Amino acid sequence: MSAWTRRDALKVLGAASLSSLAGVSQAAFDPLKTNGKRVVVLGGGFGGTIAAKTLRIADPSLEVILIDRRTQHVMCPGSNLVIGGSRSIEAGTFGYAELVNKYGVRYIQEEVSAIDGEKKMIVGSTGSLAYDRLILSPGIDFRFDEIAGYDPASTPQVMPHAWIAGEQTLLLRKQLEGMPDGGTVIVSIPLAPFRCPPGPYERICQMAWYFKQAKPKSKIIVLDANPDLASKAGLFRKGWAKHSAGMIDYRASHKVVKVSPQTMTVHTEVEDLRADVINLIPPQKAARIAEQAGLVGDDKRWCPVDPVTFESKKVPGIHVIGDACIAGPMPKSGFSANSQAKICALNLVATLKGDKRIDPSAANICYSFITDREAVSIAAVYRVTDGAIAAVPGAGGLSPDLSELEGRYARAWLANIRAEMSS
Repeated sequence: MSAWTRRDALKVLGAASLSSLAGVSQAAFDPLKTNGKRVVVLGGGFGGTIAAKTLRIADPSLEVILIDRRTQHVMCPGSNLVIGGSRSIEAGTFGYAELVNKYGVRYIQEEVSAIDGEKKMIVGSTGSLAYDRLILSPGIDFRFDEIAGYDPASTPQVMPHAWIAGEQTLLLRKQLEGMPDGGTVIVSIPLAPFRCPPGPYERICQMAWYFKQAKPKSKIIVLDANPDLASKAGLFRKGWAKHSAGMIDYRASHKVVKVSPQTMTVHTEVEDLRADVINLIPPQKAARIAEQAGLVGDDKRWCPVDPVTFESKKVPGIHVIGDACIAGPMPKSGFSANSQAKICALNLVATLKGDKRIDPSAANICYSFITDREAVSIAAVYRVTDGAIAAVPGAGGLSPDLSELEGRYARAWLANIRAEMSS
């Protein structure tokens, strides 16, 4: 990323950061506990904020500490609209003032370097913190090592992934704006599972919507490592045919195995391709802190959990929610993390009190924008059956068609879930 673009991004995000800290008194990172039980929540996104809030509502006697290395969260849902140009990044950015002031959650900004599950201790750059229970909602990291030539520090500044919203989102938007009419974009999609299965295909729609208005001679080449679209295949194809005919070149089973950032080239198992802008989304895994804590399962990627409590099957006393956990057929989405956070928090409180745990029922809905107005959706309901999370037959399904009504539902959902996390 150029120096100007980085300053531009930090200026936008920095303003949101100052706003998010208004009225917040940060807690100190110290090992001392109060007389009551302490639950630490690590990660201030879709899972962590709701877990912290639900814990305090369910049991006000609990000391609940929320830790995140950032002073605000930038939502991934809605970020493709920023890339397409119909939404500001500020609309999906929030801080933790209300969690602190209204619900009594202690907030600590800290970069956590280690978790000692045996000693029930978190280690950060300024000290250590003891806990009775830990809820971990750390999100994702990338398996950079599977792509030859990929440098985790420099390559995203040339070939942004924009799969963790914020500075990368603004960089990709800036690159699209700077691309000449008639240029080519490559979007590289990893093998599932990954965060937000419909997300890459929604992003393609948003790029095409922008190009149709501003750069109609441009082309999008989609290199999908999967044998077909990972979600809502029929609806996305219908949207592409309706709004972007001739602009999108979709190539299934095209896994990127090597990159050459100096020449803006990606190498697949089939062919080598160059482009003006390359949106390379790497394969994914649970965040590094989950690996360090020994929470990752035999697949070396995701964290196995109890389906009723979301307690780790690897380390007792630690609960893992959101994108990092293995939750059966539940997709890695913001809505899933929201549902899991509530189940985890309520059953954790029940466990601490010696009460009966709730029988979990979870839901997920994923909206995807085809244009700035039209959207589609997929929904499902989940229950624990025979000791595992399973989809309830006949519950949910796909929206029947592209529609502006779905778009209104989608924008309302973005506003409502942001409000639930931040107020």
